[in-house]
Amino acid sequence: MDIVHTSRHISYANRDEILVCQQVAGLATLEQDGRGLTLREGDIVLIDPQLPYAGKFQCPSEMLVLKVPRRALEARLGVMRDMVARHVSPRDSENGLISALLGTLPMHAGELDPTVQEMVKGQVLDLLAVSLSKAMQRQKPRVSCARSLALMKVRAAVETYLSDPALDAEAVAAAAGISVRYANAVLGQDGTSITSLIRTRRLERCRRALEDPSQAQRKVSEIAYGWGFSDMTHFGRRFKAVYGMLPSEYRRRASSD
Repeated sequence: MDIVHTSRHISYANRDEILVCQQVAGLATLEQDGRGLTLREGDIVLIDPQLPYAGKFQCPSEMLVLKVPRRALEARLGVMRDMVARHVSPRDSENGLISALLGTLPMHAGELDPTVQEMVKGQVLDLLAVSLSKAMQRQKPRVSCARSLALMKVRAAVETYLSDPALDAEAVAAAAGISVRYANAVLGQDGTSITSLIRTRRLERCRRALEDPSQAQRKVSEIAYGWGFSDMTHFGRRFKAVYGMLPSEYRRRASSD
Protein backbone atom coordinates (compact mmCIF):
# COMPACT_ATOMS: atom_id res chain seq x y z
CA MET A 1 0.00 0.00 0.00
CA ASP A 2 1.24 3.49 -0.87
CA ILE A 3 0.08 6.58 1.03
CA VAL A 4 0.47 10.26 0.11
CA HIS A 5 -0.42 13.20 2.35
CA THR A 6 -0.59 16.36 0.21
CA SER A 7 -1.40 20.03 0.78
CA ARG A 8 -5.05 19.19 0.14
CA HIS A 9 -5.02 16.69 3.00
CA ILE A 10 -3.20 19.18 5.23
CA SER A 11 -6.11 21.60 4.99
CA TYR A 12 -8.33 18.97 6.65
CA ALA A 13 -5.79 17.76 9.22
CA ASN A 14 -6.06 18.57 12.91
CA ARG A 15 -3.51 21.31 13.67
CA ASP A 16 -3.40 20.32 17.33
CA GLU A 17 -2.08 16.78 16.77
CA ILE A 18 1.24 15.07 16.11
CA LEU A 19 1.33 11.43 14.95
CA VAL A 20 3.53 8.96 16.82
CA CYS A 21 3.92 5.90 14.60
CA GLN A 22 5.28 2.54 15.73
CA GLN A 23 5.92 -0.25 13.25
CA VAL A 24 4.29 -3.34 14.80
CA ALA A 25 5.05 -5.88 12.07
CA GLY A 26 6.58 -5.98 8.60
CA LEU A 27 8.42 -3.14 6.88
CA ALA A 28 7.42 0.40 5.93
CA THR A 29 9.19 3.39 4.42
CA LEU A 30 8.21 6.97 5.25
CA GLU A 31 9.38 10.33 3.94
CA GLN A 32 8.72 13.80 5.33
CA ASP A 33 10.49 17.16 5.23
CA GLY A 34 13.21 15.79 2.95
CA ARG A 35 14.06 12.85 5.21
CA GLY A 36 13.31 9.22 4.44
CA LEU A 37 13.66 6.12 6.59
CA THR A 38 12.77 2.45 6.74
CA LEU A 39 10.81 1.21 9.76
CA ARG A 40 11.17 -2.29 11.16
CA GLU A 41 9.34 -3.98 14.00
CA GLY A 42 9.35 -1.78 17.11
CA ASP A 43 10.72 1.33 15.38
CA ILE A 44 9.11 4.68 16.23
CA VAL A 45 8.86 7.86 14.19
CA LEU A 46 7.17 11.24 14.58
CA ILE A 47 5.02 12.49 11.69
CA ASP A 48 3.52 15.99 11.46
CA PRO A 49 0.12 16.04 9.65
CA GLN A 50 0.71 19.74 8.91
CA LEU A 51 3.53 18.78 6.52
CA PRO A 52 3.35 16.63 3.35
CA TYR A 53 4.49 13.02 3.72
CA ALA A 54 4.53 9.78 1.78
CA GLY A 55 4.86 6.14 2.74
CA LYS A 56 4.99 2.61 1.40
CA PHE A 57 3.92 -0.48 3.36
CA GLN A 58 5.08 -3.94 2.40
CA CYS A 59 2.66 -6.83 2.78
CA PRO A 60 2.13 -7.93 5.50
CA SER A 61 2.58 -4.75 7.52
CA GLU A 62 1.03 -3.33 10.68
CA MET A 63 1.50 0.09 12.27
CA LEU A 64 0.27 1.63 15.52
CA VAL A 65 -0.54 5.36 15.25
CA LEU A 66 -1.05 7.55 18.31
CA LYS A 67 -2.53 11.02 17.97
CA VAL A 68 -0.65 13.11 20.55
CA PRO A 69 -1.56 16.67 21.59
CA ARG A 70 0.95 18.93 19.85
CA ARG A 71 1.23 21.36 22.74
CA ALA A 72 1.87 18.58 25.26
CA LEU A 73 4.86 17.33 23.29
CA GLU A 74 6.14 20.80 22.39
CA ALA A 75 6.08 21.66 26.10
CA ARG A 76 8.69 18.93 26.56
CA LEU A 77 10.70 19.39 23.35
CA GLY A 78 10.04 22.81 21.85
CA VAL A 79 9.28 23.21 18.13
CA MET A 80 9.45 19.77 16.55
CA ARG A 81 10.04 20.48 12.86
CA ASP A 82 13.56 19.01 13.03
CA MET A 83 12.31 15.90 14.84
CA VAL A 84 9.86 14.55 12.28
CA ALA A 85 10.97 11.49 10.31
CA ARG A 86 13.77 10.75 12.79
CA HIS A 87 14.43 7.12 13.55
CA VAL A 88 13.90 5.89 17.15
CA SER A 89 15.00 2.26 17.34
CA PRO A 90 14.15 -0.09 20.24
CA ARG A 91 17.52 -1.74 19.63
CA ASP A 92 19.05 1.27 21.38
CA SER A 93 18.73 0.47 25.10
CA GLU A 94 17.28 3.84 26.15
CA ASN A 95 14.44 3.47 23.61
CA GLY A 96 13.40 -0.07 24.42
CA LEU A 97 11.13 0.99 27.28
CA ILE A 98 9.03 3.47 25.28
CA SER A 99 8.73 0.99 22.40
CA ALA A 100 7.52 -1.76 24.75
CA LEU A 101 5.09 0.63 26.48
CA LEU A 102 3.57 1.82 23.20
CA GLY A 103 3.08 -1.79 22.15
CA THR A 104 0.92 -2.52 25.21
CA LEU A 105 -1.38 0.50 24.91
CA PRO A 106 -3.94 -1.02 22.49
CA MET A 107 -4.60 -3.86 24.94
CA HIS A 108 -5.64 -1.39 27.64
CA ALA A 109 -7.35 1.34 25.61
CA GLY A 110 -10.71 2.29 27.09
CA GLU A 111 -10.26 0.07 30.17
CA LEU A 112 -8.15 2.26 32.48
CA ASP A 113 -9.43 4.47 35.26
CA PRO A 114 -9.32 8.18 34.20
CA THR A 115 -6.73 8.94 36.87
CA VAL A 116 -4.51 6.10 35.64
CA GLN A 117 -5.02 7.26 32.04
CA GLU A 118 -3.63 10.69 32.91
CA MET A 119 -0.63 9.15 34.62
CA VAL A 120 0.10 6.84 31.69
CA LYS A 121 -0.27 9.71 29.21
CA GLY A 122 2.31 11.76 31.07
CA GLN A 123 4.73 8.84 31.31
CA VAL A 124 4.40 8.04 27.60
CA LEU A 125 5.06 11.66 26.62
CA ASP A 126 8.02 11.95 29.00
CA LEU A 127 9.66 8.75 27.72
CA LEU A 128 8.98 9.73 24.13
CA ALA A 129 10.60 13.13 24.72
CA VAL A 130 13.71 11.45 26.13
CA SER A 131 14.01 9.11 23.13
CA LEU A 132 13.53 11.89 20.59
CA SER A 133 16.09 14.08 22.33
CA LYS A 134 18.60 11.22 22.29
CA ALA A 135 17.94 10.62 18.59
CA MET A 136 18.57 14.29 17.83
CA GLN A 137 21.79 14.30 19.87
CA ARG A 138 23.19 11.58 17.64
CA GLN A 139 22.41 13.67 14.57
CA LYS A 140 24.34 16.85 15.48
CA PRO A 141 21.49 18.81 17.04
CA ARG A 142 20.89 22.45 16.40
CA VAL A 143 20.59 25.00 19.20
CA SER A 144 16.84 24.35 19.39
CA CYS A 145 17.52 20.70 20.22
CA ALA A 146 20.01 21.69 22.92
CA ARG A 147 17.25 23.81 24.42
CA SER A 148 14.83 20.89 24.17
CA LEU A 149 17.25 18.61 25.98
CA ALA A 150 17.77 21.18 28.75
CA LEU A 151 14.01 21.61 29.06
CA MET A 152 13.53 17.87 29.33
CA LYS A 153 16.22 17.60 32.03
CA VAL A 154 14.68 20.42 34.07
CA ARG A 155 11.21 18.91 33.91
CA ALA A 156 12.55 15.47 34.78
CA ALA A 157 14.38 16.90 37.81
CA VAL A 158 11.23 18.62 39.00
CA GLU A 159 9.17 15.44 38.67
CA THR A 160 11.82 13.34 40.41
CA TYR A 161 12.12 15.52 43.52
CA LEU A 162 8.64 17.07 43.56
CA SER A 163 7.68 15.58 46.94
CA ASP A 164 10.75 17.06 48.66
CA PRO A 165 9.68 20.21 50.60
CA ALA A 166 13.21 21.57 50.23
CA LEU A 167 13.09 21.50 46.42
CA ASP A 168 14.00 24.90 44.99
CA ALA A 169 15.44 26.46 41.84
CA GLU A 170 19.05 25.74 42.84
CA ALA A 171 18.34 22.06 43.51
CA VAL A 172 16.50 21.62 40.20
CA ALA A 173 19.25 23.32 38.18
CA ALA A 174 21.93 21.25 39.91
CA ALA A 175 20.05 18.01 39.18
CA ALA A 176 19.65 19.04 35.54
CA GLY A 177 23.35 19.94 35.27
CA ILE A 178 22.75 23.55 34.18
CA SER A 179 22.70 26.97 35.82
CA VAL A 180 19.60 28.48 37.39
CA ARG A 181 19.83 31.38 34.95
CA TYR A 182 19.89 29.12 31.88
CA ALA A 183 17.12 26.89 33.26
CA ASN A 184 14.88 29.90 33.83
CA ALA A 185 15.75 31.26 30.38
CA VAL A 186 14.73 27.96 28.77
CA LEU A 187 11.49 27.78 30.77
CA GLY A 188 10.86 31.47 30.15
CA GLN A 189 10.27 30.75 26.47
CA ASP A 190 7.28 28.71 27.62
CA GLY A 191 6.12 31.47 29.96
CA THR A 192 7.20 29.87 33.23
CA SER A 193 10.15 29.52 35.64
CA ILE A 194 11.58 26.82 37.89
CA THR A 195 9.64 28.08 40.92
CA SER A 196 6.40 28.37 38.96
CA LEU A 197 6.89 24.91 37.44
CA ILE A 198 7.43 23.32 40.86
CA ARG A 199 4.27 24.97 42.20
CA THR A 200 2.20 24.08 39.14
CA ARG A 201 3.23 20.42 39.18
CA ARG A 202 2.62 20.11 42.93
CA LEU A 203 -0.85 21.58 42.59
CA GLU A 204 -1.59 19.24 39.69
CA ARG A 205 -0.47 16.20 41.70
CA CYS A 206 -2.65 17.30 44.62
CA ARG A 207 -5.62 17.86 42.31
CA ARG A 208 -5.31 14.34 40.91
CA ALA A 209 -5.12 12.90 44.42
CA LEU A 210 -8.23 14.81 45.51
CA GLU A 211 -10.11 13.39 42.51
CA ASP A 212 -8.94 9.83 43.09
CA PRO A 213 -11.57 7.72 44.94
CA SER A 214 -8.85 5.34 46.14
CA GLN A 215 -7.32 8.23 48.15
CA ALA A 216 -10.59 9.40 49.71
CA GLN A 217 -9.44 8.29 53.18
CA ARG A 218 -6.43 10.62 53.10
CA LYS A 219 -6.72 14.06 54.67
CA VAL A 220 -6.25 17.09 52.45
CA SER A 221 -3.30 18.14 54.60
CA GLU A 222 -1.68 14.72 54.19
CA ILE A 223 -1.92 15.01 50.42
CA ALA A 224 -0.53 18.55 50.44
CA TYR A 225 2.39 17.68 52.71
CA GLY A 226 3.05 14.54 50.66
CA TRP A 227 3.62 16.67 47.55
CA GLY A 228 5.96 19.15 49.19
CA PHE A 229 3.69 21.89 50.55
CA SER A 230 4.67 22.90 54.08
CA ASP A 231 2.04 25.58 54.74
CA MET A 232 -1.66 24.67 54.45
CA THR A 233 -2.77 28.32 54.25
CA HIS A 234 -0.39 28.91 51.36
CA PHE A 235 -1.50 25.65 49.72
CA GLY A 236 -5.21 26.50 49.99
CA ARG A 237 -4.69 30.00 48.59
CA ARG A 238 -2.63 28.74 45.65
CA PHE A 239 -5.07 25.90 44.91
CA LYS A 240 -8.05 28.25 44.87
CA ALA A 241 -6.24 30.71 42.61
CA VAL A 242 -5.73 27.97 40.01
CA TYR A 243 -8.85 25.82 40.36
CA GLY A 244 -11.38 28.35 41.62
CA MET A 245 -12.18 26.70 44.95
CA LEU A 246 -10.54 25.44 48.11
CA PRO A 247 -9.11 21.89 48.07
CA SER A 248 -11.85 20.54 50.38
CA GLU A 249 -14.54 22.02 48.15
CA TYR A 250 -12.86 20.59 45.08
CA ARG A 251 -12.80 17.13 46.64
CA ARG A 252 -16.52 17.28 47.54
CA ARG A 253 -17.45 18.34 44.03
CA ALA A 254 -15.24 15.66 42.43
CA SER A 255 -16.80 12.94 44.63
CA SER A 256 -20.33 14.03 43.74
CA ASP A 257 -19.80 14.04 39.96
